[in-house]
Amino acid sequence: MIFKRVSEDRPYPEHGYTQRQWAQIAPQQVMLNQLVTTKRWLDLEALLEEDSTFYGDLFAHVVAWNGELYLEDGLHRTLRAALQQRQSVHARVLELK
Repeated sequence: MIFKRVSEDRPYPEHGYTQRQWAQIAPQQVMLNQLVTTKRWLDLEALLEEDSTFYGDLFAHVVAWNGELYLEDGLHRTLRAALQQRQSVHARVLELK
């Protein structure tokens, strides 16, 4: 199993964080099997592109809410890590209360 659970929505409240605010959160290691996805589908072509992480943040965005870690952004990065036999990724984790 790669992820803890696959979901297709964001059950947590809207946080309104901008890319600049996300960039201020220090990355930390997160185990893939602790993540709940917020997207059910991905674009395989985007997963296989060499420069797919060139634009945007280098780290996945994770929202911690109600004891769960939700993968908000970075599904392609985390799947690529899993294909490389890695069990964790560096992510920016936003704690919501």
